[in-house]
Amino acid sequence: MADRQYELVYILPPETAEQQATELHQQVESIVSRMNGAIEKTENWGRKRLAYEIGRNKEGIYVLEVINGSGELMKELDRRLRVMDQVVRHMVVRVDEEKKTIERTRTKRQSESERRRVKRGLPPQRQPGEGRSQERDDIDDDRYDGVEV
Repeated sequence: MADRQYELVYILPPETAEQQATELHQQVESIVSRMNGAIEKTENWGRKRLAYEIGRNKEGIYVLEVINGSGELMKELDRRLRVMDQVVRHMVVRVDEEKKTIERTRTKRQSESERRRVKRGLPPQRQPGEGRSQERDDIDDDRYDGVEV
């Protein structure tokens, strides 16, 4: 089975010490390495207010892990995190399909743009200084990323 990319987000209680969070990350890391996976990225989002109260917690420490591995690995992680008292909530999302969709949409838009330019007698690629100037906000505009056309 091919490795897929997943995002694991888990929430720890607000009173969790930094060392406890590190120990939990090491446990996740050992499970991932034992089952031939790899952690691509870890982000500690810090303490945030929960959307609704979970148990007696109104806040939590959010941690994101981007993991490359198999479905079996994610089932095992899900099972382990479910029984840990230290984890308030967790969620696993497969993201490789979304990235394929985004890339497919971006490629389709690029080819359509090139086709229209050639039809109008222009070179397929934009030349420097051609067209309206883009503001800095427009360059980073990603509102349409991931939209299926």
